[in-house]
Amino acid sequence: MSGDDAALQAHRALADALEQALRRREPGAWPEPLPDPPRVERIETHISTLLLAGDGALKLKKPLAPGFLDFRTLARREHFCREELRINRRTAPALYRDVLPVTGGPEAPRVGGDGPVLDWALWMGRFDNAQLYDRLARRGELSVNHVDALAGVVAAFHASQPPSPTSFGDPAGALAAHRDTLAALADPALAGALPATARQRLAEVSSWSAARGRALQPLMDERRRRGAVIEGHGDLHLGNIVQHEGRPLLFDAIEFDPALRHVDRAADLAFTFMDLQDHGLPRLAWRFLSLTLEVSGDFEALPLLRWFAADRALVRAKVALIGAQQAAGGARAAALDTVARRIALAHALAFPPPAPLLWVGGLSGSGKSTVALALAQALGAVRVRSDVERKRLHGLAPTARPADPATIYNPDSNARTYARLAEVARLGLAGEIPVVVDAALLHRAERDVLREVARAAGRPCLGLWCSAPEAVLRERLARRAAQQQDASDADAAVLALQLRVHAQPGPDEEGTRVFATDRPPAAVAQAVEDGLRAWGLSPLPA
Repeated sequence: MSGDDAALQAHRALADALEQALRRREPGAWPEPLPDPPRVERIETHISTLLLAGDGALKLKKPLAPGFLDFRTLARREHFCREELRINRRTAPALYRDVLPVTGGPEAPRVGGDGPVLDWALWMGRFDNAQLYDRLARRGELSVNHVDALAGVVAAFHASQPPSPTSFGDPAGALAAHRDTLAALADPALAGALPATARQRLAEVSSWSAARGRALQPLMDERRRRGAVIEGHGDLHLGNIVQHEGRPLLFDAIEFDPALRHVDRAADLAFTFMDLQDHGLPRLAWRFLSLTLEVSGDFEALPLLRWFAADRALVRAKVALIGAQQAAGGARAAALDTVARRIALAHALAFPPPAPLLWVGGLSGSGKSTVALALAQALGAVRVRSDVERKRLHGLAPTARPADPATIYNPDSNARTYARLAEVARLGLAGEIPVVVDAALLHRAERDVLREVARAAGRPCLGLWCSAPEAVLRERLARRAAQQQDASDADAAVLALQLRVHAQPGPDEEGTRVFATDRPPAAVAQAVEDGLRAWGLSPLPA
């Protein structure tokens, strides 16, 4: 028996002894009092053993070195337990409690206490596995409320992290890791069982990603210099997000390789965006992306997102392919189907339909923001709001109210705000990501600027002018002012001014339609779908 085999056998024997002591409710077998019966469960992963009882979980790392990590020594297992505790307490402090020694003898181990240390364990709080985001998605229960909350949590987490040391985030490293993933997927020993269509798509994605990666390298490096590389999560798929005590918690960040979590914010974001699509939820994926960027303001990430998302899809395809090689029968066929699906997703991310530029304008209270978000979600686009960007330019939170409105509502501020909207539109089109500009756009000159952005990118510019009776506009503004939850500061006086000065688009503004919003929400949503089809655009599956 090799040394590694003996160490793994000793790990299993220790886990067995702990489990039996726990079932017998022996003193010291668990860090906290247990219910009777204790409801003991055991979960094995490829790198860990978990014992669960009551409200707690004990996680032991297996003494393995499969190539991407090394847990073979007691000192390394202690180190990585402490790293796992540190990095996950940033996002899930309620779940990550402590690192504890396992002491006693191999046949009568205890958690904590004095004496020689047999191993180290991560002591965690337990959560309801049914509330994992991937399980909610599979059951059709993942909602816009889940995704909206997640967008805020991810944006806040990223904003809380300082820039990583300059030793991390070298674009050459990201490109090299991507090439390694492609090489593993193309290995005939692994990929020979894939359908010819999947192999062809993989070849096409490989050519695209190599060229696109080289083109994006200067931007990656510039973002690194500007602090966009942070100690993020590194593995932010839906299986590592759980709805716990009414909010989403991010857990199980990568502890074993700092290079995998010290990444551009766009890479972390792209993982979740991709995984929502992999779970058959493209509309929620685009809603999540749009709202996260709206909170963070990091629209400079737009040119990178498709490349990072395709990369993450291929990484997940590689994991599934390795699993397929270790399976048989129906399990192997299912794993190969997953590989082919994820390659197809990477291909779709790499080769999307041409990205249009859309704008949604109208008087205050006309429902622009609601329509713009519905449009972005149905088409697969990112919304950018003038109300939010105006305040961001002045260092204000979206719902903050300026003490003197004239400080942010003046000709200079208007010009800066509309310039920012145009810049975000350019960034999106450069990344093959459609952008929906949400702004009043009361004057033709403002709309023409967006048309010029689209023309320069060789893309169509399409517009919706939201319309509702004046009485409806006034009622909506009054209700919004009472709630104090929206970024808009418009009131009856602002509306009166807009009514006097606005220039509604005329028939000579090609690609523009008037869109009535004084109808039930379901009718508005259906009209958005119908409008996309009328433009020759295909709505995403609902």
